[in-house]
Amino acid sequence: MKDGTQWYFFPSSGSVLDHSLESLIHRLRGLCDNMEPETFLDHEMVFLLKGQQASPFVLRARRSMDRAGAPWHLRYLGQPEMGDKNRHALVRNCVDIATSENLTDFLMEMGFRMDHEFVARGHLFRKGIMKIVVYKIFRILTPGNTDNTEALSLSYLVELSVVAPAGQDVVSDDMRNFAEQLKPLVHLEKIDPKRLM
Repeated sequence: MKDGTQWYFFPSSGSVLDHSLESLIHRLRGLCDNMEPETFLDHEMVFLLKGQQASPFVLRARRSMDRAGAPWHLRYLGQPEMGDKNRHALVRNCVDIATSENLTDFLMEMGFRMDHEFVARGHLFRKGIMKIVVYKIFRILTPGNTDNTEALSLSYLVELSVVAPAGQDVVSDDMRNFAEQLKPLVHLEKIDPKRLM
């Protein structure tokens, strides 16, 4: 929540092989508001709290590794909402906040346990309120040591997303129109996390 407003996360995802990355970056430079993308190098940790419910409560803690002094960010994404089957993106309740340096210690004290961690390196583009990130995920070989990593695959993840207040389902149409312009380089679609388990 921000100022009492309920916020929702609209994601649409795909992937592109390493050898097609430059073509995708070139296309995004032409379509997006920022000609040169921002680059990022982030460390993300996924924490679980198991309780009486069937599925655990999941929080994501992320910090920038290339911007000294940047705060940790804690994100909660709710369960995907059922809705229009023709909607291009999932809709999930979203809470995203900046926190202090001791976030991970605090979560552990609250009873959360770290499930997994990774490093994400990539590019960030913007088109109006849409955010497009193209990034590669790196497995951390020694827990806690972000200098010892290896690429998880031979592809880059591509995520088109919008964070908007409730009732803004029209953003899904804007996302679909934008995603059409990225074909055939990448096919963005809504991916239900339940299907992956």
